[in-house]
Amino acid sequence: MAEDLNITTSTNKTEQYTTLIPQIEALLYGEPDLVANLANVAAALKEQFKWFWVGFYLVKNNELVLGPFQGPVACTRIGLGKGVCGAAWQQAKTLVVPDVEAFPGHIACSSLSQSEIVVPVFHDGEVVAVLDVDSELLDQFDETDAQYLEQIVKLLNFA
Repeated sequence: MAEDLNITTSTNKTEQYTTLIPQIEALLYGEPDLVANLANVAAALKEQFKWFWVGFYLVKNNELVLGPFQGPVACTRIGLGKGVCGAAWQQAKTLVVPDVEAFPGHIACSSLSQSEIVVPVFHDGEVVAVLDVDSELLDQFDETDAQYLEQIVKLLNFA
């Protein structure tokens, strides 16, 4: 596939995701390299939605370590249960945070981040990474984002 995305200008989130997901599948098809695939997924999401920060943290030696991302520099390591990413990892569930300032123990990698969604990535029933997305707007994410982002991370092959 050509590395160009067909970005939809629809304001409907469902339409945006349903247009983007087949393109992500095509980007991943036949590419065995995990880092390349994580980078392309982060880039595709950032291009479509124009979010402030989109990236992955990988579980390594019992901590989350920064992986491929799009956006300003980020925190490099996050402990289990620390911040939104560490909490999503520990709880093994997607966390939608409408206002990061109201989240106990939030780690402010950037003061510009106002809302966040973190989606765990599973392999063999264990969390192996998290997809972290930040927005400069309050209340940016909802259950629609959770549903489709969970679908997208299932496309990744951590084998």
